[in-house]
Amino acid sequence: MAGTLYLCATPIGNLEDMTFRAVRILKEADLIAAEDTRNSIKLLNHFEIKTPMTSYHEYNKIEKGHKLVERLQNGEDIAVITDAGMPGISDPGEELVKMCQEAGITVTAVPGACACVTALTISGLGTRRFAFEAFLPTDKKERQAVLNELKDETRTMVIYEAPHRLVRTLKTLRETLGNRRISICRELTKKHETVFATKIEDALAYYDVQEPKGECVMVIEGKSREEIRSEEKARWEEMSMEEHMELYLGQGMDKKAAMKQVAKDRGIGKRDVYQALLQTP
Repeated sequence: MAGTLYLCATPIGNLEDMTFRAVRILKEADLIAAEDTRNSIKLLNHFEIKTPMTSYHEYNKIEKGHKLVERLQNGEDIAVITDAGMPGISDPGEELVKMCQEAGITVTAVPGACACVTALTISGLGTRRFAFEAFLPTDKKERQAVLNELKDETRTMVIYEAPHRLVRTLKTLRETLGNRRISICRELTKKHETVFATKIEDALAYYDVQEPKGECVMVIEGKSREEIRSEEKARWEEMSMEEHMELYLGQGMDKKAAMKQVAKDRGIGKRDVYQALLQTP
């Protein structure tokens, strides 16, 4: 009978983030696959966990993943842990889960601390809908492409960032998204946890005199639907009524449907569209 893969959350700051269940599972597992064994040994020693440990990280995730799947198929239970937080969120645990599902191996989570959700809930920004982007790509073009996709995002956005890249990222955010509200969260669940609720330009002014320290979770306000509608209306108004009609007629709409869509775009009645077109030379 095959074993089970357990995704065990570990503390993101405070050691008391660790759950009783996570400690038990780590003690009972046949093997612990850790992102960084040098870091994880401190956690295991603190909770007197003696289970054997092996490394499983970004650079060996395919080769080691196959070996872990083989051990699971032979009946061993394996627990996966990351340096901090929930495995599978922006780390190679995601790849191992896919391998296990393809092999028919049971995967379950032992939930706990997660920096993304923790920062979101204390940010003071909207929590009902959010988009998680983890760390932005390091490649400049790829990073800009992701930010361009987020330009009209109406959900609250959550992005991780390292201190030495924070100012650069804030500048890019200001250029791409504008001066949005932002909460910069640091030292989550630790004694000196901080939530810097401000606007992007004010954050840049602050970090111009204060050196950023510690990894940050940035929670950024989404674009309001009113702002999007206003921008769309302004864009349509730059077109003549005839050009607006031709846009939809060129897409295969009949005249009646095109007039209806033009009226909707411009926030006017169909009769107004009809009258304007009659007056077009």
